[in-house]
Amino acid sequence: MTLPAMADAVAAHADWQVFLVSGLVLGTTGGLIALAFRGEKPPSGFREAIVFVTAAWFAFSIAGAIPFYSGNLGLGFTDAFFEAASGLTTTGSTVLTGLDSFPPGILLWRALLQWIGGIGVIVLGIWLLPALRVGGSQLFALESSEKTTRPYGRITPFVYRLLILYGGLTLSCMILYLICGMSFFNAVVHTMTTVSTGGFSTSDQSFGQFQGTAVYWVATVFMLLSSLPFLYLIRSLERRRFTPDIQVVLLLAFVTSASFGVFFFERYIVHDTPFHMFTLAVFNVVSIITTTGYAANDYLRFGPAVIVIFFVLTFFGGCSGSTAGGFKMFRIAILTAYIHALLRRMIRPHRIAAPRYQGQAVSDNVLEGVLVFAVLYTGSFAGFSLIYMMLGLDLETALSASGTALANVGPGVGNTIGPSGTFQSLPDAAKWSLAIEMILGRLEILGGILLLTPDFWCD
Repeated sequence: MTLPAMADAVAAHADWQVFLVSGLVLGTTGGLIALAFRGEKPPSGFREAIVFVTAAWFAFSIAGAIPFYSGNLGLGFTDAFFEAASGLTTTGSTVLTGLDSFPPGILLWRALLQWIGGIGVIVLGIWLLPALRVGGSQLFALESSEKTTRPYGRITPFVYRLLILYGGLTLSCMILYLICGMSFFNAVVHTMTTVSTGGFSTSDQSFGQFQGTAVYWVATVFMLLSSLPFLYLIRSLERRRFTPDIQVVLLLAFVTSASFGVFFFERYIVHDTPFHMFTLAVFNVVSIITTTGYAANDYLRFGPAVIVIFFVLTFFGGCSGSTAGGFKMFRIAILTAYIHALLRRMIRPHRIAAPRYQGQAVSDNVLEGVLVFAVLYTGSFAGFSLIYMMLGLDLETALSASGTALANVGPGVGNTIGPSGTFQSLPDAAKWSLAIEMILGRLEILGGILLLTPDFWCD
């Protein structure tokens, strides 16, 4: 919280005191807790890890909400918690309007929450979620000679490489934004929210505030890079060669086909140069499929077909082991291989046709995990949609809100929570439910659901 305090102090805004006091109180509390348990060996079992991570996500959201609640924004605690949870989970949904006139400290704090949440999501996805066996971690054994799902055996060398890559992407993106004409502050904020695939911006217009096409292509490239498996990027850079990966190819195929689809319908509505229209189509598609949530324009006015495309893209997500949310391309590839194997066995019942990924047979454990996750993902989406409709939301808004929260995308579809709207008008009960669903989506669903089962608490 020191950085936003400094930004507000330089801008002579009184909120610097809020950040400073909040930082001192939370820092002192954390220090005292650390001293109280100094020398104590924490329990390191599976159950303790799930409880710790779930509790930490809520605790950090509460801590992140303090500046929103205590500042001059006039937010209630519900809105403050919603904004903080949306930031840390890199969802990008917001209850704030009038961002163009906000003090720099709040804008920087929102970006910092997403930047920190982005790297936390990667570590979470690679080091904790393998124990859940939900089909999102086994891909890290990229070579048949590797017997472990955890890279480099220990967390220290992996985190070292991860920080270098994450920092390198951040620095490169910021430099290119500056070259494209962004101010230094805008470049810093948007860099953090781009590499974390978070989507918070400094303006109600989101990326629509920037002119030209170069800045959109820079954002598109770094959104795509951040939605690729970070372990895949690390190993590719170490080996100095990029090997084909099914989920990466699948992501690029979806981006290409959806971009041309949106461009096809857009050209009948917007009167602009073809290249600029195509640039905006690609940018918006990449923003949604990588669960970043930037908006270059109100793409929902391009007609029902485009609305359907973006609604479907909401569920896809990026690759496993990235900052992106959603169902993930790895699971889509596994399900596709499984369906193909089933069809082949139906044609020739005596044929042995096992689903394969990267040329290797998919084990029963991986397949079981993917199928369980698919069922839970669908059930959670439907269940939360029903809750939102019971709270007074119309069908379109309820379905869109549930999908965008579970997939950690940000904007939904419709007039209320679309790319040109916010979540401010929703009832408080819906905002709390959405915040919980965001965290549930970040925990790959099963982590949160396990806490509700009696067997989880029994020895």
